Amino acid sequence: MNRLSWFNTVSLTLGFAFLYIPMVILVIFSFNASKLVTVWAGFSTKWYGELLGNEAFLDAAWVTLKVAVFSSSIATVLGTMAAYVLVRGRRFLGRTLFSGMIYAPLVMPEVITGLSLLLLFIGIGLDRGVLTIVLAHTTFSMCYVSVVVSSRLVTFDKSLEEAALDLGCSPAQAFRLVTLPIIAPAVISGWLLAFTLSLDDLVIASFTSGPSATTLPIKIFSSIRLGVSPEINALSTVMISIVAVGVIAASLISKRSLVRQQKDEQDAARAQ
Repeated sequence: MNRLSWFNTVSLTLGFAFLYIPMVILVIFSFNASKLVTVWAGFSTKWYGELLGNEAFLDAAWVTLKVAVFSSSIATVLGTMAAYVLVRGRRFLGRTLFSGMIYAPLVMPEVITGLSLLLLFIGIGLDRGVLTIVLAHTTFSMCYVSVVVSSRLVTFDKSLEEAALDLGCSPAQAFRLVTLPIIAPAVISGWLLAFTLSLDDLVIASFTSGPSATTLPIKIFSSIRLGVSPEINALSTVMISIVAVGVIAASLISKRSLVRQQKDEQDAARAQ
């Protein structure tokens, strides 16, 4: 087993320090009693109470959560369908164009995507709000889902589907009972990726949102332009905590699933 060299150790340390030290400082100053975010004036949790009473931030958080859930769910369905067509579908006229249109948002600048969607919504007379943000986020996030699911379908053993068809399953039943459970981790990963991209988006949402629908990144950005508030530190700490809990929970579930799978394989080997 190769040991880490001093160069790799130093590089990893500097990399993690660059990523996480600013977050640690932010979390510490979220408990600062002073209104000045750069001056420590003692420990206090009052900014979390102020955050709970800030209707603007709470409304923006609710809008962001709704948009993320709906857009990621729609993007997962459409992205999975697109991936299945590209990997399993027969050759058809316009396949190259279809594939390029799916993967175009991966390399398209967000400013161009947001501006084009804004012009589209104005052209068809659709008022900007939650619906337009959901449509915009679905448009650019479904390609990420398609990439994730496609990578799983490429390595999928087709003989499992063929066996299900030989046993009397229809193509729809084979997909529902065999294919979908096997590619479920990739589908879930695609949904989580789309959900994260929607939560994090600022540029496209700024083009497609309206006065009645302000997402949390837009609200935070507009507030920071007037000066960093301790409430923003508290809000960021809450978001970091939620993400940390989610990552830990996912790791534990994945580890438990792996242990269970290994145990089942050992039991099957013993039975033979």
